Amino acid sequence: MAEIIKTNRRDFLKLAATATGGLFIGFYWSGCDSPKMQVLSNEEILAKATDFNSFLSITLDGDVVIYSPNPELGQNIKTSFPMVVAEELDADWSRVRVLQAPLDTDKFERQLTGGSGAMPHSWERLRKAGATARHLLLTAAATRLEVDKNSLTTEKGVIYHKSSGKKLNYGEVVLDAAQLEAPDEVIFKDPKDFKIIGTPIKNVDNQEMFTGKPLFGLDFYREGMLHAMVQRPPFGMKIKSVDDTEARNVSGIQEVFVYDNNVALVGSSTWPIMKAKKLLKISYEPDGNVESTADHDRIFKELLDSKEARVMREDGNVDVAFKNASKVITSEYQCPFLSHSPMEPMNFFAHVKEDQVELIGPTQTPDSARVQTANLLGIPKENISVEITRLGGGFGRRLRADYVLEAVQISKKMEAPVKVTWSREDDMTGGAYRPAVRYRFSAALDEEGNMIGYKLRGVGMNAGNSVRQDNFPSGAVENVLIENVNYESSVTTNAWRAPITNFLAYAEQSFLDEVALEVQKDPVKFRLDLLQKAKNSPVGSVNYDVDRMIGVIKDVAEKSNWGKNSNVKQGFSVYFSHRSYVAQVANIEMENNQPVLKKIIASTDCGIVVNPTGANHQVRGGIVDGMGHAMFGNLTFENGLPKQKNFDSYRLIRMKEVPEVELHYVDSGYDPTGLGEPALPPTGGAIANAIFAATGRRLRSQPFVEQKEYSDMNLEIRRG
Repeated sequence: MAEIIKTNRRDFLKLAATATGGLFIGFYWSGCDSPKMQVLSNEEILAKATDFNSFLSITLDGDVVIYSPNPELGQNIKTSFPMVVAEELDADWSRVRVLQAPLDTDKFERQLTGGSGAMPHSWERLRKAGATARHLLLTAAATRLEVDKNSLTTEKGVIYHKSSGKKLNYGEVVLDAAQLEAPDEVIFKDPKDFKIIGTPIKNVDNQEMFTGKPLFGLDFYREGMLHAMVQRPPFGMKIKSVDDTEARNVSGIQEVFVYDNNVALVGSSTWPIMKAKKLLKISYEPDGNVESTADHDRIFKELLDSKEARVMREDGNVDVAFKNASKVITSEYQCPFLSHSPMEPMNFFAHVKEDQVELIGPTQTPDSARVQTANLLGIPKENISVEITRLGGGFGRRLRADYVLEAVQISKKMEAPVKVTWSREDDMTGGAYRPAVRYRFSAALDEEGNMIGYKLRGVGMNAGNSVRQDNFPSGAVENVLIENVNYESSVTTNAWRAPITNFLAYAEQSFLDEVALEVQKDPVKFRLDLLQKAKNSPVGSVNYDVDRMIGVIKDVAEKSNWGKNSNVKQGFSVYFSHRSYVAQVANIEMENNQPVLKKIIASTDCGIVVNPTGANHQVRGGIVDGMGHAMFGNLTFENGLPKQKNFDSYRLIRMKEVPEVELHYVDSGYDPTGLGEPALPPTGGAIANAIFAATGRRLRSQPFVEQKEYSDMNLEIRRG
């Protein structure tokens, strides 16, 4: 049913009727109340720009434009944001446009991309902007036609008065609408009446991307700018000496200099710089721990047995539960460091002037880049502008501003505009990886096969908290102990798509399968029974929605025909992350004694699906990403240096290795929740559990292809 939403005038910005004609609705992204209104001239709009938070504009021709504050890196917000506005506005979608807004923290509260939070944060704000504009347009049309506003309807940017047959397009009444006061309340559409939301719509940047228009940071060019690249040290080492004689002799090289334990090379283009970079002769010496993968393996073992651990959650009495248990199951799972490996390597443009800085490029956190630049240079952040290009992937790597600061420092040194570009080797060896983690799980079982105790210890390399103590099965088991140990490694780490849960989900879901099969219970029913306990007799806090998790489990079990075909060996996994719930089933069939992974079925509860096209891309992409890194991804170290430096040695999944992926969505009636990350965590567990069902071999570490249990398995992947 339609929903009446109260507004708050204090959180409105202003309506603007410009000299050139049109309606502007400025609205705050920082609050959930409707836009505050005011009539402004062109000059006043420019003079009072800091009063505005964002714009929804309607021209005299009926075109609709909104500015999107969040960086676009493939999560589809540049398409889905205007879809929401257009829905409540009843606009003609073909006439809706969205523009990327520059950084402006006075106008935007959450101008970043991360945590799958853009749509949950902006959903109500966008709807109110569209609903408010529609209300004003209807009010202006009712006055013009001398009819009751309730007798008017709208469709595709046109206002209709059915009884008289009269109609007006939005552009005909925008000037009148701009003179009106903001409403005290607006009416949202009933979701059953949505015409744009829920409709598959192509990415608004498709044509520009397909035709090679300059959208990305690597595309940016300014006449007269210099190019730069940086040679960074191995982890845990510092520069002892530099011989740059041969590098300086390369034609096109303008400068080579040392700064902050790095060597910068500056020239007319990237090609001579890449040639010169290979000619540098740099000697390093230890400056802290110089680590290798063998060291990490040893540290994991030591810390898993250490008495020093931080208790993250404790319910009941695990000591008593495990002492009285009929049986105890214990398993360990480990994952390696991983590179983010976005298609577009790191790059950024900076022009440091006497008291101002101009920054342009791909960043997930533009304000962080600005603040760190201000701190580095000792100037007010207000003197720094940041223009956001489209990002060629990020996966968390572009949450950091290290590559931005490189451009800033080199520009300052050269007193010129500079664009820093990383090669693929730079990108893969330059740090900020997915943390390596090892988990130890233990389950205490009573004589009836019930799990009466659950223990988890996570040890992470610069992972912070490597556990998610309040996630399932917490709340469903009487006695729980969850601990965390963080090791401060010299290898730098950063958030990586679905931080921590990207591996924790695989480990946890594989272990729960181990427990279920040990007590001879169906893996799906085993989880459903636990969830029923969490619902009916919760232990401690339950910080996940039990019903939503049950919903996706039952849906994927039905859609996959779980357990109904003995010739299909199935693996199940379910996880909650970033406000959403995803359950997956992987199907393996044995052909000539060889396991063949043919299909992955996923059921997702992400609330209302704004754009099925974008949603399918996010879920399918998450599954492919999760599968590829679970099976192949591995970054190992020797004396502080990654051994894998490019895609010839760092294995990614190939298109021919992607099985059929079947997607379903559970309509729980909730507003949209996160979707950029939640589909990745369950994938590894579903595949590993299917492999065990087919072969009896349990994979407890990633990447799968490097485990002895996998060595002669000859798993084939085939669509359908």
